[in-house]
Amino acid sequence: MKLLFVSFLILITDQLTKFYVKGFYLPVFNLDHSGLPQSRSITVIDRLFYITPVENPGIAFGINLGADFKMLLSVFTIIATIGLFLYFMKIRKEDFVFRLSVAIILGGAAGNLIDRIFYGYIYGYASILSGNVVDFLDLRIFNFFLINRTFNVYVFNVADIAITIGVITLLYALSKKRKVVGRAEISGAEIT
Repeated sequence: MKLLFVSFLILITDQLTKFYVKGFYLPVFNLDHSGLPQSRSITVIDRLFYITPVENPGIAFGINLGADFKMLLSVFTIIATIGLFLYFMKIRKEDFVFRLSVAIILGGAAGNLIDRIFYGYIYGYASILSGNVVDFLDLRIFNFFLINRTFNVYVFNVADIAITIGVITLLYALSKKRKVVGRAEISGAEIT
């Protein structure tokens, strides 16, 4: 259960950075931040890293499958995030690195899920379950060509970073587990 705190920290960091990018108004504290200008890059490291606020209505790499798909994508994301949480609860006795990787993925998934469910409604451009994911970290490392399209600008967010790190860590934990199981099978075969 302590690892859920990691998920929570990722979720909070993701949402705070997105609120800073999108803007917010808190009348109780008389705080009003208009956000950063959409699609205008702020240079952090020239020709490498920028802050470029954009909204992603679709899935990874800005792939947009249309408005009809959006509601289905939100429902799928809700189900997947709930499933991931239930899986996390089930693996309490697993290796720490394995559980940590799932907790990291869960925090990232929840961060993007909040965007999809609520941001359209909060910011007044769509209904519940029809929001766009807010991306703003703009990394320009290399170009690649896929399905008749050139990809050269990768704009992502804290949740995306968490999901990527979580998946890489999960693959590491699984490969480590496979080696341990393989050694145990070899040792068992030598005994007989």
